[in-house]
Amino acid sequence: MSHYLLTGVAGFIGARVAERLLEQGHEVYGVDNLNDAYDVRLKEYRLKKLLAFPNFTFERLDIGEPQAVQALFAKMPSEGWQAVINLAARAGVRQSLLDPWVYYQTNLTGTLNLLEACRQHGINKFLLASTSSVYGADAPLPTPEDATSDRPLQPYAASKKAAEILCHTYHYLYGLDITVVRYFTVYGPAGRPDMVMFRFVQGIMEGKPVTIYGDGTQSRGFTYLDDIAEGTILALKPMGYEILNLGGHETIQIGQLLTLFEELTNQRAQVTYAPFHPADMYANWADTQKAQARLGWRPKVGLREGVEALVAWYLKERAWASQVQT
Repeated sequence: MSHYLLTGVAGFIGARVAERLLEQGHEVYGVDNLNDAYDVRLKEYRLKKLLAFPNFTFERLDIGEPQAVQALFAKMPSEGWQAVINLAARAGVRQSLLDPWVYYQTNLTGTLNLLEACRQHGINKFLLASTSSVYGADAPLPTPEDATSDRPLQPYAASKKAAEILCHTYHYLYGLDITVVRYFTVYGPAGRPDMVMFRFVQGIMEGKPVTIYGDGTQSRGFTYLDDIAEGTILALKPMGYEILNLGGHETIQIGQLLTLFEELTNQRAQVTYAPFHPADMYANWADTQKAQARLGWRPKVGLREGVEALVAWYLKERAWASQVQT
């Protein structure tokens, strides 16, 4: 049994990673500030499931506050934390244009607070969740980790790139063992409501207009939540300093994705079109050869299977999920 500190534990990915670790018999100390970046009911839903585990401890905390992080590490168990898994983040490329300061407070200052606490308290393993958005507009497809990432398009991606660089600094200066995992578009049950998958299923089922930005030919390599959680846990192994893509093996155009939802729900969507947003990437698709070689990881859940699971979850939780703001 190992002990882990996991930040962003009520988040979409954080909650599933925590659940997997708890099911494996590990102890998880989870923190989250439960901010209202999106409907808090989703975070409360995820957190309620975790609180059923006796080996789970939760504390409401903002990693952007250095004194709070120092107080948190003072509560570390005597055997220490096996790793700090930093999944706390302000996410969302478009929203970061509205309030870039809060993105840097969490994504960069929060990462610095955790790295410094790890250095002070002798925690050697640190994992940072980053994003495919760092690759910007002209990435080769599929995109390898050594593709340029110094021209991000949004404050969100820039804050994540800055956090990656800070991690390398702490690895170089203090020998911290750090893995940076760059997530490509993740979906699944209880996902973020601002993402296309949630918007599509809710819009179709509730008869609300579904907006497509652009002409629908933009494409994504979607990754099912369980695959991402598995890759994240595998990345806790000693790596030195490594950046790894975790992404789906199937790409689909957004218009084709909407057609798939219509087929699986047996409903027609009311589609509206809006201009393509300048903060969006036209396409993303992960080259995951490094993750396959270093972790033995490859995504297992096919797109159709994953969308079916999402639709089934929504129908089960429809009473409240239908009211979630997108």
